[in-house]
Amino acid sequence: MANGDRMVLALGGAGTVGSGLVKALLDRGFKVAVISRDSNKLEKLKAFVSPATKGNLTTLVGNVGSEEGAEEAKQALLRSVGKVTDVVSSLGFSWWQGGPPHTQSLKELHWVIETLLFSTFVSWKAFFPLVRDDPNCTYTFITGGAGEKLLMPGTGFLTVGAASTLAFCQVLREEYPEVPCKLNQVKINTGVASPERMAPGYLNHVDLGEAVATLVERRNTSHTVFTINSPSDLKTVILEGNL
Repeated sequence: MANGDRMVLALGGAGTVGSGLVKALLDRGFKVAVISRDSNKLEKLKAFVSPATKGNLTTLVGNVGSEEGAEEAKQALLRSVGKVTDVVSSLGFSWWQGGPPHTQSLKELHWVIETLLFSTFVSWKAFFPLVRDDPNCTYTFITGGAGEKLLMPGTGFLTVGAASTLAFCQVLREEYPEVPCKLNQVKINTGVASPERMAPGYLNHVDLGEAVATLVERRNTSHTVFTINSPSDLKTVILEGNL
């Protein structure tokens, strides 16, 4: 199946990580669909991608963070594009530094878990059936490494939320060992930013997008975690094909 015949649903595609991926996929000839609650973010995404590829980008306003919203978004997506061949989920890849746990409320913890885990689960439950039984299809999670350590004082709830997402991805790999769809995870253990917001050691979101697009394009591995600790790892992944 040629790239031009593949339709990638980029969950979180209007965010920092997702926009870099969307641009990379479009530049490789894929068709891409993005669902977001924020129409302004979708307009910014359209302005960001290469003008020549804009015709292959489908955007829909919707909420994939609730079961009802995800089901509605799925039906609207299928009416619009017909078929989805690949899904990349970069939902909830965000920052939180609200303070130490004793200063926080249960409501805040619930919000963090909802942002980092619940949306990932709900969208997976809705969209995984579209690709799960086809060996030519892929489902890729992009996650952060914050779940493995406290990044800095005051980020504890981020660690809790990110750890739950990492655990969920592990559960899927082990609960569905024989699923035909290529099920993978790219774990980012550093910051990701657009060029104007780069800091030392950060990944350029377009460079990261190129690496993930390579993984989606090749479809030659499954049930694997690819860990990126630094820009040099990304360079190795892209140039030497170590995905």
